[in-house]
Amino acid sequence: MSEDNEATGGLPLFTGVPVHDFFCRMAELVPTVAMPPSTEPQDWEDGEPFDLPDTYEFNGKNCSVEDFFIDTDTAALLVLQEGKVRLERYALTGGRDVPWLSMSVAKSFISALVGIALTDDLIRSLDDPMSDYFDVATGSAYDGVPIRDVLQMSSGARWHEDYNDPDSDIFRLSAALSGVGTFDDFVATAVAESGPGTVCRYNSTDTQALTSLLVNATGRTIPDYMHEKLLEPLGVVAPSQWLIDGTGRVAGAFGLNMTARDFAKLGELYRNAGHWNGQQLVPTDYVQASIQPNGSHTEFGQPWLGDHQLDLGYGYQWWLPSIDIGEFAAMGVYNQMIYVHPLTASVVVKLSANRAYGTSNEEITNRDVEHTAFIKGIAKCLT
Repeated sequence: MSEDNEATGGLPLFTGVPVHDFFCRMAELVPTVAMPPSTEPQDWEDGEPFDLPDTYEFNGKNCSVEDFFIDTDTAALLVLQEGKVRLERYALTGGRDVPWLSMSVAKSFISALVGIALTDDLIRSLDDPMSDYFDVATGSAYDGVPIRDVLQMSSGARWHEDYNDPDSDIFRLSAALSGVGTFDDFVATAVAESGPGTVCRYNSTDTQALTSLLVNATGRTIPDYMHEKLLEPLGVVAPSQWLIDGTGRVAGAFGLNMTARDFAKLGELYRNAGHWNGQQLVPTDYVQASIQPNGSHTEFGQPWLGDHQLDLGYGYQWWLPSIDIGEFAAMGVYNQMIYVHPLTASVVVKLSANRAYGTSNEEITNRDVEHTAFIKGIAKCLT
């Protein structure tokens, strides 16, 4: 790995180079902090085996499931229904015990921790200003901005996410993994662009700001708090890791490494309204608010990514792929997803390394919309 990739932690991201050899072993490549498995691991039960459909519908055409699986460099595909495994398939460097880089799927875990901190009375209210909990520059993007707006990617902070532009904010944020600045400094000096609560603009700094909020509100590190409040009661089976900067602050916006089976536990937890094995881990009202738009600017078709709006809605760090069936998803670049389809009581996890991702800003390379159609097509075939 060369100095040319310093802004991406030394990885050849968004260059067209295959990356499946990297996403499976991030703990060897960049600084991380480990989280152990649960002391009472709970593995999934097997359900009736399910065969993938041959096709899925996208843009009015029937497309090959197998071709999409291969073309997007899929490493793991896991389908649960009613909490039981219906299908499990691995390829490339993926595997049942292999932790994979979450990319922005991590954002939904950070959101869950915010809900838990509310229950613990460590965060008083989502209407509190972010700057009540950690120091920011006066007049900067998070000065006086309500927590709720940041959860909805509506802080008003300036953000440029263009994977073709090495000067893009996403690369400047990621550079902290290589010791170029820190995540906290990036958050504390972010520039305000629009009024909070008016525009939903996908912005990884918002999630990194929530990470700073959690550390200061709880007085604990993210790995420590997350292990106690989520991983231990969920019975995670495998070790997991967070990517960290030089100060030890986790990359809350994109840096979680887990197995597909353990990623699925967040989806199943939210499918069951925050309830798990007799415990309410995340408040039901918080879960419900997390998976629906809570303002006109987060409704379907309103969120912005870069210079265009998306045919998606947004909740509290969860994407909302439709307006009628209540589905929701944690999504990350390179085609990572935890998808929940309430009508079929299913959770689908797909971990990928789509080598074409970010080589343009177009759907033809990134395949984000098609990715949702692919997974939705699988879930709809469950009976």
